[in-house]
Amino acid sequence: MNLNVNGEEHEVACSTLAELMAALDYEGSWLATAVNGELVHAADRDRWRLRDHDRIEILSPMKGG
Repeated sequence: MNLNVNGEEHEVACSTLAELMAALDYEGSWLATAVNGELVHAADRDRWRLRDHDRIEILSPMKGG
């Protein structure tokens, strides 16, 4: 499956967002995730089915103001 993660193309054999995050070494429920612009809560990642050419954003919160 071909996915765009944070602007980079990845060829992976993952079927869920949780599997993708583990495969790419993203860990932590504190990370923010979105698929095709739709927010995906940490509790829903193991049920969120990925499709070929999905756009995934995985973001870390930042301090500042």
